[in-house]
Amino acid sequence: MEYMGDKRFWDEKFANRNDNPLSPEKSLVDCVRYFKEGTILDIACGDGRNSLFLLKEGFKVTGVDFSIKALERLQMFAKRSNYVVNTVRIDLSKLNSLNDIGVFDNILINHYRLSKEGLADIENHISDNGILFVCGFGHKHQVDSKIRKQDLIQSSDFEDVKKSFELVKYIEDKDERGFFVTYIFRKRSS
Repeated sequence: MEYMGDKRFWDEKFANRNDNPLSPEKSLVDCVRYFKEGTILDIACGDGRNSLFLLKEGFKVTGVDFSIKALERLQMFAKRSNYVVNTVRIDLSKLNSLNDIGVFDNILINHYRLSKEGLADIENHISDNGILFVCGFGHKHQVDSKIRKQDLIQSSDFEDVKKSFELVKYIEDKDERGFFVTYIFRKRSS
């Protein structure tokens, strides 16, 4: 699934940001207690605002993104705080892009709509009782020039996920940026 903007767009966006990370996603901060202790895969991590928060909370984080500039910034921010973060450049629009990534205790997907195929594959990359945390612009968000309809998270995105995961919490929220949804799933024990 093509996401809003190509690699060049995002590399330029991250290259032009100031020298400080953005604040972590509010929903993540509010719900970090749901995460299982251990490792987290931060999918489409950007320059790491959520990865940095999770590192501070004691998790071992691997961030994946297709923007090399974003990953370089994440490494710079982590080094500044004496954190160690693993980063991997991956184009999530490609089928089976996570094949070699491994298994994690938790997976975070924030402000990225992973394809249905990608979501269906998530169960292969998360340990039993692990948490899948998905947050972003939701189905009621007002579409504009930056956020397209195909970028909005829909409840139907999770039909295959529900076969292996139970929904622990669902949150709808609206602020000046728009309408957001948060889904927190726990993988059932095999």
